[in-house]
Amino acid sequence: MVKRGKGSLKEIVGDKVYSVWVEMLRRLVPEGRTHRLAPTIASMLQYTSEIADEKYDSDPQEGSLAYSLHILSEGADYDEVRDLFLPIMERLLEDSGVKSKRKNARGAEYSIAEAAMQEFVNWYSMPWES
Repeated sequence: MVKRGKGSLKEIVGDKVYSVWVEMLRRLVPEGRTHRLAPTIASMLQYTSEIADEKYDSDPQEGSLAYSLHILSEGADYDEVRDLFLPIMERLLEDSGVKSKRKNARGAEYSIAEAAMQEFVNWYSMPWES
């Protein structure tokens, strides 16, 4: 099991990029469809993972968020990603002033953060190539 790493997305990608993400989500999430938002947010995680690999020469300090991203990008199951990233994704959405939890037309609750994590876990999964 991967332990939650210390650090934040902002520390890895920098103030400028993080600020752009926050503004994008502030504008897109309220009226956006989750099936479109989730890959967008997952791409932010993928970008963070790549930046972390560059910053730390693919050998980040164990226990850091960069280390966790590196391990997870190498392949992890949804439960590992969920435990690690749910608080991080909820923080990003909170910083954007939007809620992660939603209700569909039938009243069932779901989470944009969890949908984004599912997209991240399956980033390289292309069933049509199997």
